[in-house]
Amino acid sequence: MPHSPFLSTALEAARAAADVVRRYYQSNLAVTIKADKTPVTEADVETEKVIRGILTARFPDHGFYGEETGQSALDAEYLWLVDPIDGTKAFVREYPMFSTQIALMHRGRLVVGVSSAPAYGELAYGEIGTGAWLGDAPIRVSEVETIEGAALSTGNLKTLATGPQWPAFGRLVGRLNRIRGYGDFLHYHLLAAGKIDAVVESDVNILDIAACAVIVEAAGGRVTDLAGQPLTLASTSVLATNGRLHDAVLAAIRG
Repeated sequence: MPHSPFLSTALEAARAAADVVRRYYQSNLAVTIKADKTPVTEADVETEKVIRGILTARFPDHGFYGEETGQSALDAEYLWLVDPIDGTKAFVREYPMFSTQIALMHRGRLVVGVSSAPAYGELAYGEIGTGAWLGDAPIRVSEVETIEGAALSTGNLKTLATGPQWPAFGRLVGRLNRIRGYGDFLHYHLLAAGKIDAVVESDVNILDIAACAVIVEAAGGRVTDLAGQPLTLASTSVLATNGRLHDAVLAAIRG
């Protein structure tokens, strides 16, 4: 089945971004610290400009929300969400756990996602109603149905760890078959491909997770925030599962 113009263009932008990323990676870049105390490099900015140029040339009426080059037309029917290098700290320290995240939101719903990790060597992508792929291979979430049989991966849990739900999360961990902290793009790729069964993060930006959320849902999974609500531009937490486990994991975290 041919991809939609939206997904095809997002893939084109991701591949162009990968060329920029590879050129800068392991090149002893200068690093600037932003107001939120996160690092940014020339590579982040140039990569986003390349992505934005491709998307806006193809879809001039669409809005754009980028990590580095700002926002435009956030109330447009279609809105692109872009993090050019999600994991700049890894990029700067020269290990491959960083990625380019490109997502499309239509009337508030995430519908297209591309997660490109050129140094790690993975490209995952999906479109709601069409499917999800890792490289050229279609992927599907697992069929695990019980917490006791599940493998869960965590990312940043700082807010969860300092909040009232931490004891309940500890009890959940005690019930799981396996817990790991693959983090970043990787645990979403693993979840969408049926290799693990759930992901929990309590400290995220929508630009970090939008594309991966689409990929997981397009592969048959379910993604909400930790309150069980759909993701929005303001979301700061995420629970992603194979779908079968979602309500049970959500209830366990709530205690």
